[in-house]
Amino acid sequence: MCGIWGLFGSDECLSVQCTSAMKIAHRGPDAFRFENVDGFTNCCFGFHRLAIVDQLYGMQPLRIKKFPFLWLCYNGEIYNHSTLREQFGFEHQTNVDGEVMLHLYSRFGVQKMASLLDGVFAFILLDTANRKVFIGRDTYGVRPLFKLLTDDGFLALCSEAKGLTELSHTMTSPACVEPFLPGHFEQFELKANGKVQSVQMEAFHCCTQEPAHALYDSVERLTTSFDEETVKANIRALFENAVRKRLMSHRRIGCLLSGGLDSSLVAATLVKLAKEDKLQYPVQTFSIGSDDSPDILAARKVAAHIGSEHHEVNFSVEEGIQAVEEVIYHLETYDITTIRASVGMYLLSKYIRQKTDSVVIFSGEGSDELAQGYIYFHKAPSARAGSEDSVRLLKELYLFDVLRADRTTAAHGLELRVPFLDHRLTAYYLSLPEEMRAPRSGVEKHLLRDSFKGLDLIPEEILWRRKEAFSDGLMSLKKSWYTCLQEHLEEVVNEEQMQKAAETFPHNPPPSKEAYFYRQVFEKLYPGRAQWLSYFWMPRWTNATDPSARTLSIYTPEKDQ
Repeated sequence: MCGIWGLFGSDECLSVQCTSAMKIAHRGPDAFRFENVDGFTNCCFGFHRLAIVDQLYGMQPLRIKKFPFLWLCYNGEIYNHSTLREQFGFEHQTNVDGEVMLHLYSRFGVQKMASLLDGVFAFILLDTANRKVFIGRDTYGVRPLFKLLTDDGFLALCSEAKGLTELSHTMTSPACVEPFLPGHFEQFELKANGKVQSVQMEAFHCCTQEPAHALYDSVERLTTSFDEETVKANIRALFENAVRKRLMSHRRIGCLLSGGLDSSLVAATLVKLAKEDKLQYPVQTFSIGSDDSPDILAARKVAAHIGSEHHEVNFSVEEGIQAVEEVIYHLETYDITTIRASVGMYLLSKYIRQKTDSVVIFSGEGSDELAQGYIYFHKAPSARAGSEDSVRLLKELYLFDVLRADRTTAAHGLELRVPFLDHRLTAYYLSLPEEMRAPRSGVEKHLLRDSFKGLDLIPEEILWRRKEAFSDGLMSLKKSWYTCLQEHLEEVVNEEQMQKAAETFPHNPPPSKEAYFYRQVFEKLYPGRAQWLSYFWMPRWTNATDPSARTLSIYTPEKDQ
């Protein structure tokens, strides 16, 4: 995990532009470097490092003697770098996982390079010999990348949008800063003056396709039978493999644990594999909430069952509300549920950074989108409709849950790992019959739960625990975080402001006082950037006006289940 930043064709002095790169210093607290590109006086790279693999040679831009004309700046982890190295007989100069990208590019070109990477990444690859610049981003956008391209060919790239918003350039109107599309790469021709021209933009992987790197994976080709026991065995094998490959680290590993199904499966599998790998330390698990919140109580039960070193963080409504502005600054969004759910994760990440030495943090993101875990999936008009919405959610993760998970952890210099978004696991799960993946017997994620039934990996009552949104389970059953927020903001935003909301904010007008408050904060921090969010995340098929599951008629409080 780190922060990358790059400029090509800057009209402004680079020493002035470089101040913008410091806005993402939180992503890499261990070291930073600025480097101008030889022969191109108006091109440079900025890099903030969080050292996870190869403490000695991990600084970037990465360059090696074999390819002196290649410059690589990337943010991510390539889990199959050793496998690819052996498979193709590459001779590496360093132990850096990203070095394999240089060898793959040299031998196969950028499209095959990107498709063979099993991991999470955002990269900038400069080939000065052929005057080309390439950028790319992993299938789900787990690692962020933002792009600014002006009419006259000035290209600026950064892990977070805030590193681009105040750059100087000669355009009369502000250039658009936009997220780069996950699962795509783009190629630019580099002109003599350092400016660029886009010549190709293509997808290299989509979540429904078997990834190209599956050919070289340690889990062999799976039987294609849809017999239920075979399917469940395949899900278990792929999930365990997804967790195992993510153990790659020279820093201490921990896990977020909300006490829901997803984080509990990740934590339990992580603890099991850590023991098998004889990790020299106990795995730490972390949960946040108030004393009697459903999440805290459930997480405590799981931690006792799996034997993790468990940490609980209590936070008050006041602390949560005070953190909202910082959270919006890091998120760069005004989406209601994203901010709501981010406050707890942000405060928990802050605790992990200040009070522990865990740096690599596992989490359960992606499971709800993959396995149809949101309560509204019970209302899907058909299994086909549910399946299609699952794929839509996965493709848009980079705007919502994955954005939240990356920014709240990166704000405190932590690296997030999300096994449920493993390419092979997701491609296999989405290849199963639609009816098999739909909610069954009134239970969402039934197939996933059933796959781990009777193994004693996690307590059975947790395995079958009803979906509870992270932002809802933080506080007590009597009064959710959602309700606390509404009460506080009732005083902050008045009725007159709400009546004029559509005039004040014509793009995505805020539907509630809470949304209005978030939008005000966002506009103060990022004026005129409302386009970054195309729409609010909302449940489908329910006429919902709020993203909280607790507002839906089909929601059942835990004590009533």
